[in-house]
Amino acid sequence: MSFTVWFTGLPCSGKTTLSRRLYNYLKHWDYQVHLMDGDAIRAQLPRPLSFSKEDRDSHGRRLGSLAQSINDRGIICIVAAITPYAETREHNRRTLAKYIEVFCSCPVAVAESRDSRGLYAKARSGKISNFTGVSDPYEEPEAPEVVVFTEQEDIDTSLAKILDYLEKHGLIQETPKPRQHPETQPGEISPVN
Repeated sequence: MSFTVWFTGLPCSGKTTLSRRLYNYLKHWDYQVHLMDGDAIRAQLPRPLSFSKEDRDSHGRRLGSLAQSINDRGIICIVAAITPYAETREHNRRTLAKYIEVFCSCPVAVAESRDSRGLYAKARSGKISNFTGVSDPYEEPEAPEVVVFTEQEDIDTSLAKILDYLEKHGLIQETPKPRQHPETQPGEISPVN
């Protein structure tokens, strides 16, 4: 069964980290899975997109279309993209056959403290306009399937919440959870490196 897990949240809220962990976990258990990072896809486009609302909406819908084409081939798709506007996420929820939204909840101050590229500082100084969480809004999801609190939870706990949801809804078979796998040391995530 194919489906899309869509990670949304502020820049530096943990979307990429968690989506990679989920991808590696599912690959380990022999699921066919594809990972799309919104920033990486944006960088590959022939026509650069701005960060206007129109271009962000267009990019979010494009990612949704790509995810559906991947799902149509029987492959699980994991998307990590800010997708700041509720309207875009709702469009993808309506158009994707099976859409699971994971909200990476994180206060702006914490996300900013994780920013190794200095993007928040550039946005605050006016060097970057339309920056989500600073000069452009992030509309928090009203009813995501899973909420992970990346300020409070470790990666293992957040991943286990996502896996629990997927198992309870019959999307994946039950597998050992992070920290339950016999080869895992405390603090590691199982069964990936």
